[in-house]
Order: sequence, then C-alpha cells, then structure tokens
Amino acid sequence: MSAPETLSLPVAASVHEHAWVTESAHVTSEGRVRYVRCTGCLARRVDLDPAAAMPPVRLSREV
Repeated sequence: MSAPETLSLPVAASVHEHAWVTESAHVTSEGRVRYVRCTGCLARRVDLDPAAAMPPVRLSREV
C-alpha cells in the first residue's frame, strides 16, 4: 500500500517592515488613490489618502 498523497501547505511569506513606494496615483471623489509596491518583497496594495491631514488608509491587502 502506498502512502496517501497530500497537498503541500503554502509557505508563509517572510514578515518584514514593508518599504512602500508609490508606482502611480490619481484623484477621485474619495481622495487620492495610490498604487504602491514594497521595495523589499515586491508586494503591492492600494492606498487611499482621504485628506491632507490624515495618514493613508489601506484599501487592499498585500498581493
């Protein structure tokens, strides 16, 4: 009898402090939307700058 086939589990991404850089941006009615990329792991996400006095808000998760 052969060993049962199993699916390998996905490898967890390394945890590090992301260094986000803006690749592109545009203004919408909700604020400024920025498409950012981490310079270390190349993960990408979308941020929203709702107002000049507020810090950016993440709209998506890293991919």
